[in-house]
Amino acid sequence: MEQSLEFLKKQKVSESLIREVEKFREKYPVNESDKSRILKPFIPFYGKEVLEMSIAAILQNENILLTGSKATGKNVLAENLAYIFNRPSYNISFHVNTDSSSLIGTDTFIDNQVKLRKGPVYQCAVNGGFGVLDEINMAKNDAVSVLHATLDYRKIIDVPGYDKIHLHEATRFIGTMNYGYAGTKELNEALVSRFLVIDMPPLDEETILFILEQMFPDAGKESLQQFGGLFLDLQMKSFQAEISNKALDFRGLIAAIKTIRTGLAPALAIKMGITNKCFDIFEREIINDIVLTRIPDSWTGDDVFPTTLFLKS
Repeated sequence: MEQSLEFLKKQKVSESLIREVEKFREKYPVNESDKSRILKPFIPFYGKEVLEMSIAAILQNENILLTGSKATGKNVLAENLAYIFNRPSYNISFHVNTDSSSLIGTDTFIDNQVKLRKGPVYQCAVNGGFGVLDEINMAKNDAVSVLHATLDYRKIIDVPGYDKIHLHEATRFIGTMNYGYAGTKELNEALVSRFLVIDMPPLDEETILFILEQMFPDAGKESLQQFGGLFLDLQMKSFQAEISNKALDFRGLIAAIKTIRTGLAPALAIKMGITNKCFDIFEREIINDIVLTRIPDSWTGDDVFPTTLFLKS
C-alpha cells in the first residue's frame, strides 16, 4: 500500500495532499471482511494534475465525474484512487438492464423470511467504499433516480419498506463516461451538479512510454517507443475521423505486448490486440498499414524482449 504513496511522491504530487491522504487512511480503517475488495491496480495512473484534482475533491467529501474520449485512463484512475485511499471498491456498470433494484437491492427469501439482498450501491454506501459508476451516461431514468439520492449532500438513501441508508463518511462515487457510444445520452444538470467534473486529457508520448516502461522493464526501449508511436498514430487518425476509435485500445496494446513475451511474433500479437478489434475490412486495411510503419513483419520476439527466455509449449 505504501507503494501508492511513493508513486505519488515520484510524480511530485503536493506533499500536503499526500499527508491528508495518510490522515484519511488512519481515520477510516477498513473492516477485515472488506479488505478483499482493496485491489492493486493493473497499471499505475500517471498524471500529476489529474491526480491532484481528484485527491483534493475526495478529501473534501466530493464525488467525481471523469469524462473524455476512449483510452484516456478513466477507469485506471478510478482504480488507483480507491487503492491510494485504501478503500474497498465496487464497480457498478450501467446498461439497459440496470435499474434501481440492481443498484440498491431486491427482496429475496432467506430462512423463510423476506429480506433485502443488498446491491452494490447499498454495500458501497454502508461499508465506506469507493463506487465506480461505469458509463454513467447509459443509466436509465429509474437508475438515475437512485443516483440523485445517493449523491445528494444529505448522504441518505431512503429504501421503500426498509430503513434509511446513511452513507459512511468515507464513501465516495466516481462516475466515468465516454462520448458517442451507442446507448449513451446527455446527463441532466441535476445529476452533473452532484459531481466535480474532470475532463481527462488524451494520452501523450511521455505518459505512454512511462506506462510501457513500468509494465515491461525487460523490453527494449526502442521497441517500446515504436509501440507507443503506434498508439499515438492510431489516436491521431481517430481524432481526424479517418478511422473509428475501435482500434484505440491501450489495454489491447498492453495485452499484445504480453503475448510477445511468450514468443509470439509482434505482428501477430498486434493483430489480436489492435487490428482485429475492427470488423470493417476497409478500416482494418488502413490500420494494418499504420501498424506496418511501426511494427515490421520481420520483427521477432527477440527484437522486443532481447533478454527474455521465452516460454516453450
